Amino acid sequence: MSLPVFGFLLLNIVMLTTGQALWKTGIENVGFSLSLSGIIKMIFNPFIFAGLVIYLVATVLWFYILSKAPLSIAYPMQSLCYVLAAVVGILIFKENVTLIRWAGLSLIVLGAILISRG
Repeated sequence: MSLPVFGFLLLNIVMLTTGQALWKTGIENVGFSLSLSGIIKMIFNPFIFAGLVIYLVATVLWFYILSKAPLSIAYPMQSLCYVLAAVVGILIFKENVTLIRWAGLSLIVLGAILISRG
């Protein structure tokens, strides 16, 4: 995978994680209700709407990445979203990440390193 494509992949990972953080913030503000009015309220929440827009841009970027990189490399590398999301959970949402979760996240990073070199 070329360096520019790898950079776009990292940007895609950041965008996906940012979208998730915005959705979590938005849903904490409006709550979740599986009704038409609840769904409308969620979609028009500025945090959730911004997350949707970021996901749309990330999807277009993903199409570009798929046109330049093998799926068998690009898709597993997106597992780094889980690692970044855990860091965001700690820093922004003050979540507790246990030692066993850190071990799992470390395995994900190790897997991404192995995939990027293979």
